[in-house]
Amino acid sequence: MGLFGEPLYTPKYKVVGDEVAVFQTSKGCIRVRLDGAGAPIHVANLCELAESGFYDGTKFHRYVPGFVIQGGDPNTKGMKPTDVAAGRRGPKGMPGTGGPGYRIREEYTSNPRNSHVDGALAMARSQDPNSAGSQFYFCLGPQHGLDSGYTVFGTTLDGKDVISALRAGDVLESVTIEHIGH
Repeated sequence: MGLFGEPLYTPKYKVVGDEVAVFQTSKGCIRVRLDGAGAPIHVANLCELAESGFYDGTKFHRYVPGFVIQGGDPNTKGMKPTDVAAGRRGPKGMPGTGGPGYRIREEYTSNPRNSHVDGALAMARSQDPNSAGSQFYFCLGPQHGLDSGYTVFGTTLDGKDVISALRAGDVLESVTIEHIGH
């Protein structure tokens, strides 16, 4: 069992290895090459959540200048951007505390490319190493102090300018999965 009795989940999505996540935000588009070889559970989890529409309409809820911009919390759906940015409680709970109802196993100890470079996509978690669910973050500059504790599962191909422009309250309109070469 994971945090708060939530089960550890193994996604059913079969990683092909050519997945690119397209994050359509209120500030523009970000394209991320997913690392299916290094972090297959995290990639499969993101693909399943994206394909189900889980992320559509969520807001980025945490911005730390020069560090990270974080999103993926379903508690932010239906909230006003200004309320999310102010850290106010929404109808589903506090921004930054929601998830999909399960947790996934960490992969930072097994991923040979687990490097928090500028624009890296990684999963947020609580103190429990196996507590990631749906919340993710983009690195605003290299953050190698996180390499030994958080799973990196993608590298930004296009849209670092969009990542730099994002702030708490900005909308994640959708996440779709493309396949390179298809």
